[in-house]
Amino acid sequence: MSDYSLAPGSIRPRRLRSSPAIRRLVSEHRLHAADLVLPMFVKETLTEPSELQGMPGVFQHTLDSLVTAAREAADAGVGGLMLFGIPAVRDEIGSQAWAPDGILNRAITAVSEAVGDRTVVMADLCLDEFTSHGHCGVLAADGSVDNDATLNRYAEMAVAQARAGAAVLGLSGMMDGQVAAVRHALDTAGFTDVIVLGYTAKYSSAFYGPFREAVESQLQGDRRTYQQDPANGREAMRELELDLAEGADIVMVKPGLPYLDVLAEVAQASPVPVWSYQISGEYAMVEFAARAGAIDRMPAILETLVALKRAGADAILTYWATEVASVLERRR
Repeated sequence: MSDYSLAPGSIRPRRLRSSPAIRRLVSEHRLHAADLVLPMFVKETLTEPSELQGMPGVFQHTLDSLVTAAREAADAGVGGLMLFGIPAVRDEIGSQAWAPDGILNRAITAVSEAVGDRTVVMADLCLDEFTSHGHCGVLAADGSVDNDATLNRYAEMAVAQARAGAAVLGLSGMMDGQVAAVRHALDTAGFTDVIVLGYTAKYSSAFYGPFREAVESQLQGDRRTYQQDPANGREAMRELELDLAEGADIVMVKPGLPYLDVLAEVAQASPVPVWSYQISGEYAMVEFAARAGAIDRMPAILETLVALKRAGADAILTYWATEVASVLERRR
């Protein structure tokens, strides 16, 4: 029998994998609770929290239960909370988005007062939850989304959210010029310290499905005329250049795992922090696969998050934020 053993002095990469302590010591990327942002949903008409069928473990909240869950996330060390609102009444222009007593703006104030500086309170700045047609902007006479008219509404929404107490505004609508419009509106109103998070590369993805349940979307059709084509990668870099030129403080790639190549390229080129959103379909696939016994749930969750960090995400929006933060604390 031939002897295939390595010669003395041979390079053996396995040396650095030989024990948990060594693997931990040489790990190239680490998750921290502060890297995680928890998306949260508050629904105006609820009297008690309602679990989502498509996202087990995720809830539409009442205002009170939202505050309780926000405190739990802050206690766990979660870095931020991204709030979404579901109003009792929708209209063509989404007017509840900038109404001072609208559910999202009330939620921003309540959560901000509850958690103080222990975590960062953020708000989704988009009209899809508030419009009767479910699009991310106002419609022109021909039924298309009117980009420039929508920017005026985003500006109103931005000032309302800043007044309510949001520290970061997540511009998820994918309108051309949205970063510049919101930055100008904030600065003009005196909110120069409010941070603009540009959803720079937001793709028209099949993985948003469960999110539509979460916000009870009224959308008929799709958003392909303003969200990016999944086939395009270079286009994301053009969007990055525009968002940076318009004053984005942070940029986003969304979804997460299906777009690791885009995330890596954006992260390499961006001088500002780069975040990624691990979206509802990504969450649901892991949860339902684990329930079916096909995968080991928590190792799979952690692996997906490490993959996003490895690709270049400085922070990750994930529905597992509170749970993972608690796991990480126990493992310290």
